[in-house]
Amino acid sequence: MDAMKAEQEALLVPETGAAKGRGTVLVALAIALGLILALYFQTFVSMTQIWYRSETFAHGYLIVPMAAYLIWLKRAELKQLDVSPQWLGLPFIVGLGFGWMLAYLAGVQVVQQLAATAMIPVACFTLLGWQVTRTLFFPLAFLMLAVPMGEELIPMLMNFTADFVVVALKASGIPVFREGTFFTIPSGNWSVVEECSGLRYLIASITVGSVYAYLTYRSLFRRAAFIAVSVIVPVFANGLRAYMIVMIAHFSNMTLAVGVDHLIYGWVFFGLVMLLMFWIGAFWREDHKQAPAAAGTTRVAHTRFSRAAMIGVLAAIAVWPAWALYLDASKPDAQTARITSPAPANGWSLTRDLSDWRPRYVGADAELYGTYAKNGETVAVYIAYYSRQRQDAELINSQNVLVEQKHPTWAQIGDSGAQATIGEREVRVHEGLLRSSLQRLLVWEWFVIGDHHFSQPYLGKLLLARNRLINRPDSGAAIVLSTPQGDSAEHSSRVLQNFVGEMLPSIEQSIASVGGDR
Repeated sequence: MDAMKAEQEALLVPETGAAKGRGTVLVALAIALGLILALYFQTFVSMTQIWYRSETFAHGYLIVPMAAYLIWLKRAELKQLDVSPQWLGLPFIVGLGFGWMLAYLAGVQVVQQLAATAMIPVACFTLLGWQVTRTLFFPLAFLMLAVPMGEELIPMLMNFTADFVVVALKASGIPVFREGTFFTIPSGNWSVVEECSGLRYLIASITVGSVYAYLTYRSLFRRAAFIAVSVIVPVFANGLRAYMIVMIAHFSNMTLAVGVDHLIYGWVFFGLVMLLMFWIGAFWREDHKQAPAAAGTTRVAHTRFSRAAMIGVLAAIAVWPAWALYLDASKPDAQTARITSPAPANGWSLTRDLSDWRPRYVGADAELYGTYAKNGETVAVYIAYYSRQRQDAELINSQNVLVEQKHPTWAQIGDSGAQATIGEREVRVHEGLLRSSLQRLLVWEWFVIGDHHFSQPYLGKLLLARNRLINRPDSGAAIVLSTPQGDSAEHSSRVLQNFVGEMLPSIEQSIASVGGDR
């Protein structure tokens, strides 16, 4: 009897301690999540602003409620799991915070949003431990879909859609003439624009398909397989959708599928594709099977250990916004800038404008456009200078393009890269081919930050973040050269290369005279 009584008392002690410890951990988690939301508030606000203005990312409003519901479904299982803070999570929080600060300094909004959102599941792992995080892995990972990302896929998706449609039209016996994402068939002209890329179908499919896979299947393989199908199917379905719309318009003499009904047909077709996916996926459903029940008695790490973990998490969360605020306070204001045309050199002389085309660079502090001629060759120079990087006035920004979508006069029909000798270095520059009804232009575009010439956007963002970290100016410039595209692309490239070799010192001097930071 004494032994039995002692055993019962021993069982009551862990249960009481567990309840107390669990409460401490949950309070620590609530404080950590509240601190993330408070200190990174503007980052989360920027996400909701994109949800509001973009139909592509409007699903973001549903992500948090859906994740909360999926966590609520696990409430009974969670009560049976061990809760134990994991110090292994702290380096990840530190890394995410540092990544957020670099992205903040460089103005890369999507990386800020990813880092701030990822802090939530990592904080849960650090304070709650392996068992709870493993059980809640999908709902916590699902939160990442709230981040408005994927726009960098648009050019690739546009090209794939154009490839698909052109191949399908040729297979249908319809002659096609194609330039970039523009193509012509006997009944009319078509182009694959951003709205036709299929990104919104892809994001919607991944979001809905992930939830369906999680609720319908139990095995990791089936879940992963269905999510993979949710990624692949909408890409090909969008190509088929675009082909069907072109065919409907072709056989209706361009009276159907060319206005609002174009979009209606697209969403109806996408809805049918999703229903078909779910119907086929239901043949292998496993939601009738019970998930394995958690075994054992709840255990919680010592309260002091939980408090120490909480202090570490809070410090790792708070230090980066504080540091960014300090750097902002020491950042100089944008200055009024004026840039002069590069001085003619080596036989090049100023002449009348090459064309009415201008690239679009938003918020530049200084701009110039000038045209130079030598021995019958003509090259136009456009320079956009930014004295300080700030929202909607950034050297590297998705709004800065060679040609706007649906431009009334100009269209970009080629987009690639070219090797150029700039100074003493080989630099990969962005090469574009533009056309209007009267003219074609070959364009080279690259960036200058300090002494660095490059065309890779992410390299530029890293350089700008580095300059901010070491309290150096974050000024920079874009250089865009254009020349008429004749019968030989190689000849036009040589013209641009000769111009760079002979006029680069003058161009660099014009930029240096504005910033004074060389």
